Amino acid sequence: MKVLYRLKDAGHQAFLVGGGVRDLLLGRRPKDFDIATDARPEQVRALFSNSRLIGRRFRLAHIRFGREIIEVATFRGTSPAEDGDQKQVLHASGRIIADNVYGTIEEDALRRDFTVNALYYNIADYSIWVFADGLADLESRQLRLIGDPGRRYTEDPVRMLRAARFAAKLDFVLHPDAVAPIPAMASLLDDVPSARLFDEFLKMFQSGHALSSYRHLREFGLFRHLFPDTDCWLDDPACAADAAMIESALENTDQRIAAGKPVTPMFLFGVFLWRAVRLRTEQLLAESDDFSHMQALIAATAEISTRQAQRIALPRRFGFPMRDMLQLQPRFATRKGRRAMNLLGHRRFRAAYDLMLLRASSGEVDQELADFWTDIQEQPETEQRNRFGLTGRRRRSAKHRRRSGSPD
Repeated sequence: MKVLYRLKDAGHQAFLVGGGVRDLLLGRRPKDFDIATDARPEQVRALFSNSRLIGRRFRLAHIRFGREIIEVATFRGTSPAEDGDQKQVLHASGRIIADNVYGTIEEDALRRDFTVNALYYNIADYSIWVFADGLADLESRQLRLIGDPGRRYTEDPVRMLRAARFAAKLDFVLHPDAVAPIPAMASLLDDVPSARLFDEFLKMFQSGHALSSYRHLREFGLFRHLFPDTDCWLDDPACAADAAMIESALENTDQRIAAGKPVTPMFLFGVFLWRAVRLRTEQLLAESDDFSHMQALIAATAEISTRQAQRIALPRRFGFPMRDMLQLQPRFATRKGRRAMNLLGHRRFRAAYDLMLLRASSGEVDQELADFWTDIQEQPETEQRNRFGLTGRRRRSAKHRRRSGSPD
């Protein structure tokens, strides 16, 4: 409200726009609030000392209030221009790679992706400005692209992922015209920067609708361009249990988010890649006698995760913990000795344990083994040591120290 009124009082048009308006009309709590205005980015920056300008493809102002950020965008134009800092640059494929072209609110509405996002709340008279029949589509729970779908996907291939995500998040039906070009154009995602695809991954799989997003991605033929080492076996009837394991992991993620529990992208990455890592480990062991099982697993994890990073960039703060989680899996098979007990204290134990439970649900791991590691976490330390076979060893060690004169 502060941003809207300050822009209005400075003589500018100021609208709450897009997802915030859409979600409020649907009775949902908006994830964030975006503002569209006729003020140029530099004018917004001059009005708000707590703002900064960002963006290469299109310049935006981020206005910070504590931990909250309000994004303010200047109305975008529809005609390419070369006027000062205004310019539109197209890739040879037709993809827009720079887009600082400013225009009117009518032009801005036509530049938006879906009709249900072309809704503007006007602070001046408390009215909602509707473009491209967005309100009718909202009431019929339909996702329809503004303009020619083929051209819009060419301009920005990520719109195909947004189509799947909004269909999942809002439980809307994607219009047939928006679905039709996707199978033939899905390969355009291969040229999208991997860092941008990681941002889209978070929105699809860490926002409470992971399972539905996954199913839409599979339905539209998009998932194979995000996780090719996973998608290649999903339709094999012999792999039905592994496919069900993935859906269980996604469902559990949605349940954790609904309960307000933390989630991390490294876990789902590990779930998606586990079968590929396991098979590559077996191949390495079959090809060479020089590898121990752990060495083969480490090599396979590095190879598969490196290849996956070419599609979706997983930051190191998630990538290395994911590798730890996968490489801990063989250690669950050992239930005796200090190494087994030390596994309980490993900083990646909980994530590795959750993955092991999923493997048990798919039949890859004995349920009795999963039950052992579930039960032992509830035991006091003395009972844990006993079940790991460490009680007697501890007494002998103490006796040996006393005989040798070592201090207790």
